Amino acid sequence: MEKEELYALDITGAKWRKSSRSLLICAEVAEIAGGAMALRDSKNPAIGDLRFTAEEWSAFRDGVSAGEFG
Repeated sequence: MEKEELYALDITGAKWRKSSRSLLICAEVAEIAGGAMALRDSKNPAIGDLRFTAEEWSAFRDGVSAGEFG
């Protein structure tokens, strides 16, 4: 799925989950379509979300696991 398609999706009914590892920023994620994910700040969801294709989300998770963002 292309980025334009992800942002065209209506995700008002998405089931958001709060990250158990979020500390200062309360991050929430929701699966939106075909493994694609949305990410938002639970303290301020009105500012919108970031959307990731399944491939982007997988690369992000792999980077976190490898300690690339520490």
